[in-house]
Amino acid sequence: MWLFILVLQLWLVNAQEALTDSPCLVHITNRPPENDDIEVTCNPEYMELSVFICPIYQSLYDENNMALNGEFGKEVCRGIPDWDANPPVLRFRVSMNESEESYCNCYTEVITEIGTGLFSDFSNIQYVKVMGSIASHDPTAGVITYRKQIKYQFLCKYPLQYLVNHTELAVLGVSYAVNENNGSFISTLNMALYSDESYTNPLVVPTSGITLKTRIFVMVRATNLTERFNVLLDRCFATTTDSPTNNTFYDLFVGCIKDGQTVVGSNGFEQTAFFSFEAFRFVEHNNDTVSRFFLHCVTRLCEVDNCPNLVPNCDEESRSDTRSGGDTTDDPPQDSVGELPPAVVSSPVILVSQFTKSSAPRAQINALRSTAIGLGIAFSVLTLLAVSVVLILRRRKNKK
Repeated sequence: MWLFILVLQLWLVNAQEALTDSPCLVHITNRPPENDDIEVTCNPEYMELSVFICPIYQSLYDENNMALNGEFGKEVCRGIPDWDANPPVLRFRVSMNESEESYCNCYTEVITEIGTGLFSDFSNIQYVKVMGSIASHDPTAGVITYRKQIKYQFLCKYPLQYLVNHTELAVLGVSYAVNENNGSFISTLNMALYSDESYTNPLVVPTSGITLKTRIFVMVRATNLTERFNVLLDRCFATTTDSPTNNTFYDLFVGCIKDGQTVVGSNGFEQTAFFSFEAFRFVEHNNDTVSRFFLHCVTRLCEVDNCPNLVPNCDEESRSDTRSGGDTTDDPPQDSVGELPPAVVSSPVILVSQFTKSSAPRAQINALRSTAIGLGIAFSVLTLLAVSVVLILRRRKNKK
């Protein structure tokens, strides 16, 4: 018993000395812990947590006594002091990949909500919530303790549906909260264009444009993301500007309804989705040398076990109808893009030449036609001359 009391006194003395030597002694945050001492940042690949460290020291704990979800035995689950910050904080970094050690046994839950606001075009939107806590551990506690436990709870909420657009990969719309935060996986998604069905040769678009009906192969891929989710393309479409909400658009496919030249490959079965289409032009570009447009895809991340329930059964649905918007497309049933999620990823500009592979500019055709006519006339004149010479020679011969 006396040994336990001696150990406790020595630990308290060391804790007080640490507090005396720290910048916390005169800092305004040298007070008891409060609920808003934690700040949460939800990034696509990890969460960043920071907790005021002075209240922890004031409560006679230190960085070695604070850990994520009770994982005190893992160094990656304990915080790192940042004494240069003002106020000083204890920083934690939590991986979003459940297979990594720094995931630190967080709890993950996928929920479904009715789409509202920017998601109002979609009846159901899935979110993934990642939750956990940072709590203290009293090294002197036995069966009982007289010390107060410190516990901070945190939560990050990520939507699983996005508009993939190559021109913007940054996390958008993130606002800090006390104990929870909204994040985005958008920067883990990217779109790439290829010129071959093996998806090995990136598509090179010359300034003169690619030829009409050239097949373009598109890949949308998730990188650095937990294997819990697959990529599912709900809709892919083209617009005449880099804005996905442009009034002039043409749908390549929406579920099973697709353009006749669009081929959808693997979709919803892995962390990469594929499709291809033939290069076309927008009618509004009739007077331009090239037709320029941008490609966009509404993309969702679905749980591996739930993806089969979300992948459309294209054997039972129409597969040849398409939607187009504005008054400049070839087949113009009216529709609108509507409000779309704020996180955007799209293709770089695609330039399509106004001429097919088998055609040539009209000036060239006219030049060839004129040349052919000239050659025909010259041949006819030479033939007449030759016949005339033969007849004259025969007459002279007969006279003799």
